[in-house]
Amino acid sequence: MSPLLVSHPAIVPSASLLDAADPTDMPPVSCPSLFVMPAQLSWQEGVDLCSGIYQHLKEYVPPVLCLGAEAKPAEENLAYQKLLQTLEWYLFGETPADGFAKLEQSNSSSQLCGRVFKGGEATYSCRDCAIDPTCVLCVDCFQNSVHKNHRYKMNSSYGGGFCDCGDVEAWKTGPACKMHEHGASEDSVNSASQLPVGLAERAQQLFTIIFRYIIDMLIWTEDKELPLGLQPREKTDSYFCVLFNDEQHSFEHVIHSLQRSLGCSQREAQSHTTLIDREGRRAVKHGTLQSCQETKLDVINITNSVFQSPLRVEILHSSVVSHQNFALRLLSWLSQVVSNSAGLRQIFCEVVLNQEPESDQPCLSSRLMLADAKLWKGARKAFHELIVCSLLMETEYKRLFAIEFITHYKQLQLEFVEDDHDRNVSVTAQSVQIFTVPTLARHLIEEHDALKIIIETIIELFSEHMDNGKLHFQSYSQDKLSRKQMVLYDLKYVLISKPPLWTDKLRERFLEGFKTFLKLLKTMQNMEPMSRQIGQHLEIEPEWEAAFAIQVLLKSILSMIQEWCASDEQVLLQAYKECHRVLSQCTNECSQRDARKQLNTLNMCGHSISLKRYLVSREPVSIHLPLSRLLAGLHVHLNKSGAIDKLEEYVPSSEFQVEKLMDYPLRCLVLMAQVSADMWRRNGFSLVNQAFCYRKVKWREEMFDKDIIMLQIAASMMDPNRFLMFLLSRFELFEVFSKSPVPRNKDVIQQTNVLVEELLHLIIIVVGERYFPGVGHVKKDDVTLREVIHLLCIEPMPHSELAQSLPENENNETGLENVIHQVATFKKPGLSGHGVYELKPEYLKHFNLFFYHYYKSQQTKAEDEQKKRKKQSNSNEALPPPLPPPFYSTFVKVTNILSCDVLMLILRTVLQRAVDSTGRLWSEAMVQKTLHLICMALQEEQRQLEGGVAEEDVNFDVYLKATRVGSSAVNAESILSLLEKLRCVPQLDAQKDMIIWTLQMFEAVKKLREKSSPCSATEAASQKTNETTQDEDKAERKRKAEAAKLYRQKIMAQMSAMQKNFIESNKHLYEKATEAPKQETVRTEVDRYVAGRASARAFKFLKNDCDPLIMHPDLGCGTHVGSCGHVMHASCWQKYFEAVQNSTRNRLHAELPFDLETGEFLCPLCKALCNTVLPVIPQQAHNLDSKDTETVAQILTLSRWLQNVVTRIIGLNASDSKENESKLMQASPTSWKDAVEFRSILSFGVQSPIKYSKSIVEMLQLFATAVFRGLSLKAVLQFAASQRVVASPKVIQKHLTRLMSVFLPHLDVEDTWSILDIDFFHLLDEEESEESQSAAELYEMLREYTSRSLEYKPYGCYLWNCVKRGIFPFLRCSALFFNYLLGVPPPEELSKNSSEGQFEALCLYLALPTNLFKLFQEHQDIVSPLLQRWCSDSSVQSFLKGERTTVQYPRERNQLMELPQDYSCILNQGSQYKCSRSSDDETKNLALCMFCGAMLCSESQCCREEVNGEEIGACVAHAINCGSGLGMFLRIRECQVLLLAGKNRGCFIPAPYLDDYGETDQLLRRGNPLHLCTERYKKLERLWQQHRILEEITRSQDMNQVVIGLEWQQF
Repeated sequence: MSPLLVSHPAIVPSASLLDAADPTDMPPVSCPSLFVMPAQLSWQEGVDLCSGIYQHLKEYVPPVLCLGAEAKPAEENLAYQKLLQTLEWYLFGETPADGFAKLEQSNSSSQLCGRVFKGGEATYSCRDCAIDPTCVLCVDCFQNSVHKNHRYKMNSSYGGGFCDCGDVEAWKTGPACKMHEHGASEDSVNSASQLPVGLAERAQQLFTIIFRYIIDMLIWTEDKELPLGLQPREKTDSYFCVLFNDEQHSFEHVIHSLQRSLGCSQREAQSHTTLIDREGRRAVKHGTLQSCQETKLDVINITNSVFQSPLRVEILHSSVVSHQNFALRLLSWLSQVVSNSAGLRQIFCEVVLNQEPESDQPCLSSRLMLADAKLWKGARKAFHELIVCSLLMETEYKRLFAIEFITHYKQLQLEFVEDDHDRNVSVTAQSVQIFTVPTLARHLIEEHDALKIIIETIIELFSEHMDNGKLHFQSYSQDKLSRKQMVLYDLKYVLISKPPLWTDKLRERFLEGFKTFLKLLKTMQNMEPMSRQIGQHLEIEPEWEAAFAIQVLLKSILSMIQEWCASDEQVLLQAYKECHRVLSQCTNECSQRDARKQLNTLNMCGHSISLKRYLVSREPVSIHLPLSRLLAGLHVHLNKSGAIDKLEEYVPSSEFQVEKLMDYPLRCLVLMAQVSADMWRRNGFSLVNQAFCYRKVKWREEMFDKDIIMLQIAASMMDPNRFLMFLLSRFELFEVFSKSPVPRNKDVIQQTNVLVEELLHLIIIVVGERYFPGVGHVKKDDVTLREVIHLLCIEPMPHSELAQSLPENENNETGLENVIHQVATFKKPGLSGHGVYELKPEYLKHFNLFFYHYYKSQQTKAEDEQKKRKKQSNSNEALPPPLPPPFYSTFVKVTNILSCDVLMLILRTVLQRAVDSTGRLWSEAMVQKTLHLICMALQEEQRQLEGGVAEEDVNFDVYLKATRVGSSAVNAESILSLLEKLRCVPQLDAQKDMIIWTLQMFEAVKKLREKSSPCSATEAASQKTNETTQDEDKAERKRKAEAAKLYRQKIMAQMSAMQKNFIESNKHLYEKATEAPKQETVRTEVDRYVAGRASARAFKFLKNDCDPLIMHPDLGCGTHVGSCGHVMHASCWQKYFEAVQNSTRNRLHAELPFDLETGEFLCPLCKALCNTVLPVIPQQAHNLDSKDTETVAQILTLSRWLQNVVTRIIGLNASDSKENESKLMQASPTSWKDAVEFRSILSFGVQSPIKYSKSIVEMLQLFATAVFRGLSLKAVLQFAASQRVVASPKVIQKHLTRLMSVFLPHLDVEDTWSILDIDFFHLLDEEESEESQSAAELYEMLREYTSRSLEYKPYGCYLWNCVKRGIFPFLRCSALFFNYLLGVPPPEELSKNSSEGQFEALCLYLALPTNLFKLFQEHQDIVSPLLQRWCSDSSVQSFLKGERTTVQYPRERNQLMELPQDYSCILNQGSQYKCSRSSDDETKNLALCMFCGAMLCSESQCCREEVNGEEIGACVAHAINCGSGLGMFLRIRECQVLLLAGKNRGCFIPAPYLDDYGETDQLLRRGNPLHLCTERYKKLERLWQQHRILEEITRSQDMNQVVIGLEWQQF
């Protein structure tokens, strides 16, 4: 090695240093002496480079965390930078800045993007072009790619993956965006050879030494010593007590434990806990060895409990901590260095992947990878980031790394299972980056036996759950089992792309892996068998979820393995042979256990079968049969590909024991039938749940559907009579149809009837369900089309519900978009709900009542819906079976079941028992299915007859057998004659149309056989209907419809009469009553204080400035009053409220939507939140004519009224003080006597108030102090007016004095408001005005009173229009107030919609001149003092001088912040947000305030705040400041709106974003593109503006009650 001199003439910050990640996870204690490093550092010639670097690190790394110094992160970072610059000087041989600049110039742009996703960042996957769902793009690449115009999905990343832009194997088309399409391929050039001279050699040496140093320090297990070469000269007593992260203890537990053990504050404990969770470890104590040991013991003792292990605490020497911290820095430094240069990246990959010669140790990357489970979270993250930036960015080195990964795969997975960290911080998560590359996955299978290794790993992981060679999941750890299941995902990834071309070696290795896979399935075949519980209920129900969780993961794996086998004929035949062999072994093992059982020979209709007795109801039976179902799937692929003809060479027919193969699937189906018959109800809900999952869409493809296919395979190979006898034996119904019925108890009869119904249904399915590609002549889209038709026959459905009801393929696609527009029309949604698809009428003919994927509830609903449609169209209500597609040739014999003797016997027996209605061994459902089977049989016969086959050549003789008389005495009648008799059975009226349709089919087949009609059977049936019974049926239906119409009219008339009687007897609720009702009624109300500020678009509660007596003109603070408007009797409400109080006392653990302590309750009618009631006061009408008006005007002039008001107010103020008596007499010649005279000021010249009953007075006094929310103005005014009678005179005096002091002069009242500070009905315009001629004097007067501050405006017409427009709303409010208060009827002009003439009508109604300025002219002596008082107010003077502003009306309503049209914009905005209070780049729970647009960290420790001594979440704290406790937040990653009301109330509602199908997507489960729905957004805005947020929360909590509610204060 050549001599090298490294000097430091100047410290030049480089990009690598400035942008280096900060992995410091210890409290930094910087050493000032480090900043006086020597100016030059020499690694002399002849000195080993490794020893020189180690010596340098030994000298300068430990002082970074020296003893006794205070924490100074800036100095520590600078110290680390100096250490790294030393390495950069050596690497480049020049200043690091110049070296990096040259690298950037020589580095060519790459075709691969490789952007590593942060948590919360938006990702996009093209549904049309992606090879698999794991192929994603970042937002920049997506916006510049062709995929933005395709069908795509968007999701929020959890961090760790990277963008696949530029990867040709990830996309079918458009692999690179516009930014990367011109980049160089990673294989096009050898970048390492283009590096400057000497750089490659130095880089190789430096990378080797540094990476070895990193490995040595990160996997170092000694707590108090360092490796050789790094040991310090003097060892100090400086130690750290380091606390490690785990996934068992909660945040609160760790915080509390640290507070107790360290004696620190809560904030310090929170800081420690947050860093421990983020970085994986944290030094919580620095001191001597003894002090650290004491702290360790305290932490262990506090956190240790019976249910949890203690926290992991270790004591490390400070030098060990220093070197480990620097090793983390080196990992981040390497990531940046290799990212800046493709050449350096290739050199680094060679260094870490090349194994040393003559060494048995693995390569450097494998050494660190094998130690991954022992590293803490921060070290893992840094290492995984380095893998992504280097090894995964180069195709060749990615292949080499994949080989290392699969070599150590089993060990890595075993260690991961024992680990307690999440998978996203485990190196095993890199499998998705390796196995999803098609060529790489096939290379690993072909060259390195990856398939076998993965499956063997699964078997070894599940070995602890083995019981007698079978898996048995009981008393297992859910966390460990979840970790083990991750290996199944890897198996799915490696199989996701089937090979386009097979080689001999690939066939060999795949079949080896397939055989290993069969070993796994063998352990699952017949696992966890169940036995029927008889007598006593099962005490402890078995755990069943684990087995089904594995089955759902195996579903896609089984499907992909079958696709792999089907892509090559030789592989398919070999796989079938091996699967049959292993399945035969399983059946033989079971047969050996049943060897003692004797064969029973069963005879029926001249046919016999020998079987070993097996009763599902008495012996063990298992639902899990993966081997049988895999064989069925492979058989279908053999049939579909045509390779079935070669099956004899691989599996001779003598070895194909079809009865044994079908036995276990049949047992499972019988089990489901017996569960439906309630024969297993003592086995508890575990079996019920398993039966439900067995047919659920997630499992049914590889469970229920495959069992049906296996029965169809058996039916195609067996004699149909033997097949049905086998079914009767397993259903335990052989005696039911072979002997005369024996009287039984009611329960047994009911169970038998249900079993017969299930048997008939199974026969319908086996014969009629041909929509399996390879069984019937159908395609995959035909299968999806039929599924959609039958789903929409139930009811119109949204897109999401349809997609959830369809099975998904390996790419999570259902094929729904390919067929939905063909069969359905889309109906757009309204303000609520979602868009739905409705089935087109022309596809109703494909409806099959006994569709095999229907649950019973779905079948009943679909039947009712279809009959309802037929009834509305006045047509026959029969629901005949649709004509199924033809079978494949190998399955044609299945149809022989419909014409066999045993089925004829079964059908005839059912019909015979139905005709003899005295028996109980039949049911309507049984008859319905019998009719369905008969129609299916006749359709098959019709198909042969219409095919042009001569009658003597037709081998389908259903018609002949059905019309033939039975051979036995019991069945002496033919099926046809029994059908004729069924028409007269009254219990079967609902099936009458179906019976008629069946008889018509018999007639049609008869004519076809006789060649008497050229038309088809369907036409003949239709013609027969029109000629014989259609007229009669229509007449009968018309008569029934008329009768129903008359009955409805009669009922409506009775309801109308009752309604009129009620209105007549309760006139006081609907008209202006003059007398009080006998019984009081109340309205439900609720109160709330709100405030608003238009600039912030939010509420702000002004506690100090808000006076509840007035409303400020800016409407910023006041009282909101509202009501739902529902009316109750007072006594009824009292009973209801008491009942609510009593019922809620028993709900101690349930979250209540209302607070009883504050008097809240829910309206019993609409469930609106209320906290008081408002009595409905009877109104007293005041009929004032013109004479009364004139009298009042003469007696009570304006001057006299003002004089009386002023005098009485002054008098009442002085009444409390004898000292003011003389002043009172001088000021007022008029005397006052009592409170009644004071009240007369308010009602002078009007009739005396109504006299209320005692109960009403008590109610008025009770609710006089309440504040009401949203109710009718009439009720509020009547209630307010009634307070003149019941309220205290002093209260009225006090309020009136303060209010009138604003307008009247000579009232010396403290805190008098300015006229600018009061809102008059919230609508009065404050603009300046001037009347042309009549207002000139008034305007001049105003100018004089305002010291000539008003401007002169000569346009009088304009000013008059301004005054008229401004005062018009005020006059309307005054008229309403006058009408509701006194009951004086308004003129008709005010009731018209047109505004023409309303101003004059208002003036007339209020006794005002139309020229309002006459008021000022006629009462100038009185008005002048008032004007002078108003204009002299300091606030008015300030406004005229421009020193203050006034409110302009109409006010602008508060609005929610504007949201972008595309929801992905919000996702991208959230991913770019960085919390200023957190050093973590990943913000996982962002919430956007919809009032002001602030971005918050919801449910995060970084943004929690303390309010009134209690810690609350960021959203709750923000709502207090922004919305007076109310909040509306958009949770970005969840795509839902969070409503908050205080600290203890909240709910989630969908965000106002809809996909193309008119649906919301909470939690972004579907990932469809979302766009803003303006109508729903306006609805949310009205929810806020109308103060209904709390009401919405209450309704939501009432509808979705949970035992343990969410802690809303944490949000």
